Amino acid sequence: MSNAAMTYDELLHLFEIGANIDETVFYFDDDPSEEEHYIGYLPQYEKPYWAGYCDVVDGCAFQTAQELFTAKIYDGLSIKERWEHLRLVEIAGVPIENWKETWME
Repeated sequence: MSNAAMTYDELLHLFEIGANIDETVFYFDDDPSEEEHYIGYLPQYEKPYWAGYCDVVDGCAFQTAQELFTAKIYDGLSIKERWEHLRLVEIAGVPIENWKETWME
């Protein structure tokens, strides 16, 4: 799955506005294991932006979407730096192929 369905700026914007994006799943196509990573937004927390399955044991949380997207927590690089290799799988439990049409409803 390529990122043709969404740009870096579009995904960042969805996180910044607090859209229904919890449990966003992706992997990096330059990682031979294709391990899935999870990021999300839970507004009820002081640090509502979170990342799981990253280089930080037990994940981590951030105050802003920008902090999440620029944190060097994926093999010493950030989502922004690795965007070229990031492959979205799901947003809010919906496969990326179907997400845009679901979001527009």
